Amino acid sequence: MQEPFLTEARRAPVGMTARLERLPERSQGPGDDDDDPGPLALLSGDARSELALSPIGRLARRGAVAWDREVAFGHAFLLVPVCLGVGAVAWFTARTTPHFLAVILALAVLVPSAIYAWSRNRTLYHALAALALMATGMLLADLETARRSTVLIDTPVTTWITGRVEAREPDGAGRWRYVVKLDATRDPVLKRPPSRAALLARSAHQPLVLGQAISGRARLQPPSGPALPGLTDFAFGSYFSGIGAIGYFYGPPQAVAAPSLEQPGWLTAAETRLSMLRGNVTLRIRSVIPGDAGAFAAAIVTGERRGLSEETNEALRMAGLFHIISISGLHMALAGGLFFVGLRFLLSLSGALAEAYPIKKIAAAGALLTTTGYFLISGYQVTAQRAFLMMAIMLCAAFVDRPVISMRNAAVAAIIVIAISPSQILGPSFQMSFAATAALIAGYAAWRRRPRFDTALANLPGARLAKPVATLFGGIILTSLIGGLSTSIFALSHFHRIGAHSIEANLAAMPIMSLLVMPAGLIGMLLMPFGLDAVPLKIMGFGLDMVIAVARYVAGWGGEVATGRLSQGFLPLASAGLIVLTLLGSNLRHLGTACLVMAFAWEFLTPPARPPDIVIAEDGRLVGLLQDGVMATNRRRPPDFIYQQWQTALSIAEYVAPIPVEPKGFVPAALRPATMPSPSDPPSRERPVGAPSTSKPPSSDSIRAPPLTKADRDAALTAARAAMAEMIGKTESGRFACIDKAWCVARTASGWRIAAVEHYAYVGMACDMADLVISAQRPSFTQCRSGARLITVETLRRTGSLELVLGDPPSRTFEQRAALTLSDRPWSVHRRYDWRTDAYLDVAPPYRPRPVSDSGG
Repeated sequence: MQEPFLTEARRAPVGMTARLERLPERSQGPGDDDDDPGPLALLSGDARSELALSPIGRLARRGAVAWDREVAFGHAFLLVPVCLGVGAVAWFTARTTPHFLAVILALAVLVPSAIYAWSRNRTLYHALAALALMATGMLLADLETARRSTVLIDTPVTTWITGRVEAREPDGAGRWRYVVKLDATRDPVLKRPPSRAALLARSAHQPLVLGQAISGRARLQPPSGPALPGLTDFAFGSYFSGIGAIGYFYGPPQAVAAPSLEQPGWLTAAETRLSMLRGNVTLRIRSVIPGDAGAFAAAIVTGERRGLSEETNEALRMAGLFHIISISGLHMALAGGLFFVGLRFLLSLSGALAEAYPIKKIAAAGALLTTTGYFLISGYQVTAQRAFLMMAIMLCAAFVDRPVISMRNAAVAAIIVIAISPSQILGPSFQMSFAATAALIAGYAAWRRRPRFDTALANLPGARLAKPVATLFGGIILTSLIGGLSTSIFALSHFHRIGAHSIEANLAAMPIMSLLVMPAGLIGMLLMPFGLDAVPLKIMGFGLDMVIAVARYVAGWGGEVATGRLSQGFLPLASAGLIVLTLLGSNLRHLGTACLVMAFAWEFLTPPARPPDIVIAEDGRLVGLLQDGVMATNRRRPPDFIYQQWQTALSIAEYVAPIPVEPKGFVPAALRPATMPSPSDPPSRERPVGAPSTSKPPSSDSIRAPPLTKADRDAALTAARAAMAEMIGKTESGRFACIDKAWCVARTASGWRIAAVEHYAYVGMACDMADLVISAQRPSFTQCRSGARLITVETLRRTGSLELVLGDPPSRTFEQRAALTLSDRPWSVHRRYDWRTDAYLDVAPPYRPRPVSDSGG
């Protein structure tokens, strides 16, 4: 019997007319029969009409027929989350914020038009529906941005904060990281206080409980922007997670009684209790399982991953096992699946119970409760959200006797995640999670349709015993291969490297996770309320120790594949190819293969862009000279957070530390004022009356020596100028020479003279001697009178980190690549706020959550 979709597929799409053109008559020849219709007449009407079309017309018609097959199979629904995601990405990546009314107007036009085209032209209907879904994605992105309305602090400031602890998490060094909901600031009072701040307490203290009022002097800083153009903007993630500032406490924070604080609502109180439970579970696990194994166990149970040492993190990453740390489909499926199978087995032991009640649905309900509890205790990570939604949909499908694993279930989960939080689509977690899910479902579907050659092996001796083992390890290899290949696109785009031995590592580690770690962890969590969890947790820790040993052993092989930063077009083109290849089932899926081939071919066969000669961090305090894969910086110990991103993105093979130089004839601190101003403070005038100081508490390097006389100061400035001139003339090419707390100078191979100045007092003399001056503070002038190029912290505040491709030294020209552009986007508009005038420079912010106070800040 012919299947319905084949009949549908053979019809021309509605609205498409195939016009038959008259074929030329054959000339009569000897022996021709006038009644012979010829071979062309034996073809069907559809075949003759296709031959009459041009090659492009035939290709378009075959594509339309293939699309009809996709629609008949129901694959059009799978593209709904894709269209929503494209709209959200377009909204988030636009240079300026699309107007809300423009999006509403587009929907008002597209939705009725799609409804009108439904019964008249299905091809037009599908096109209009796709555009309407994209506009819906833009609307969801706009609504989430307005709903968040996070205030990001504009400049670094030291202030006294009072608030309430909303979350806490220990790290591997025994320090505590608190998320504090701020209630008040003083000394100074901030004009634009962030609603929440993530603060690290480095001093020893008794950890504060969740919900406790907290107070202390803290250094608040804006969330980091991209470390290089094209890299991750951490301010974007902070905005949508509600964190307006990051920083640290000076000394231990204090627990205070705060009756003036507004009491939280019932939902906030419930979330606080849940966070307290999560913290207690973490502490219990780490008290039973010591070391990295305990931190690993806490990561896969409660989602708190900061306790793992950097060495173990790096080993897991290089071995291709880092995905195990994130609570994902693997953990959720093992937890829910083990409970489902175990409960169903126990219920089936009673024949009467199995006959009288649907034990499969009872077990599915129990597994749904288990996965819900796991999701609540896991901290709502993106991967956990996707995994929970997938498991919930699968278990609900079991209630109605529907297939539990399907691409449609994954699409429903993606639609829900995008509807709730469309900003997640730009993160690697969302992309890698759904890419792996779709690829595994499509891959195993293709595997089931493969030709079977194992029937002849079924009668061999030992075949019945070998088959389960072969199935287990074959499944692990196939899963690792499909998952690794599908996520490599995003790993290369976001992290610029992948592990070369991930298959071997997964082959050794996944049986341990599946057969030992997760079952023991599930039993331990079920027994924890009764105090009987010690033995299962010990077994779990033993298994995780083995996983860590595997990771370190495989990481010792080396072989990491590092590609450096890829072009901006690679990720969209490769993502489109993967989507088409996994979601479609007709010949149209081969378009996905073509897109993937083109993406990789373009990336690795075309010459890369010229690497930068100089890289400048967004705060101006870290400057790097790059030459032939060797980077020299002005810091003996550059910040790991920034330098590691530079290293992977720019393929840095070697690091060169600066040459320390002792000052002669002057003391750098003696030329400074009594207190070091912050980078945003004006050095050339007194602070306005009532304006707060944003300086740090006095320290050993910010306290001035006894005041100098004018003659002594002039002599010290002359000595400083002579020292800078001597250093610029004698420093070796491609390496910085530095006087601590004053400046660093370097020369490039092409002859450029570079000066990185830490204090504005030395900017003027640097302008007279160097071709390029980078100041970590804001001087009283914006241009060098000598014609040297000047980049200050105020410049970097607008542009973010910079890459410079140097030109001819005499002309002092260079190509500048900025990480950020002048924008009104809510997660970057704080860079244009001036606290002195309480105004945004050259832009009106689209979202301003609450009026500011009249006090300084």
